[in-house]
Amino acid sequence: MHELGIAFHIIKEVDQLAQEKGYQHVSKVTLEVGEVSSVIPSYLIDCWNWACEHRSKYLKGCVLNVITLKGISYCEDCKETYDTVPAGRTCPHCGSGNTYLVTGDEVTIQSIDVD
Repeated sequence: MHELGIAFHIIKEVDQLAQEKGYQHVSKVTLEVGEVSSVIPSYLIDCWNWACEHRSKYLKGCVLNVITLKGISYCEDCKETYDTVPAGRTCPHCGSGNTYLVTGDEVTIQSIDVD
């Protein structure tokens, strides 16, 4: 379960920011999580809730909001983009395997709300 490691990493980053900026409490963190990132949002939220209570001075009770980003791939042969999840690596427009993922594998902090 790498979700716990991701939660620890994000908490560490947000704790450092809170300390640097003099924030007393962070109430909400919004993450963008790609649908092909191999992160399971419900597991991440469970890990987040536990870790905030036990590992953070600034994030006790902090809500984690997860926004799922669609996996989009690009075909270098026909120059079209497509939805990655149903099609995989094969372009549904031309059948080529000469494709790459454009978005959908990231885990990014979008915003941090403080009290």
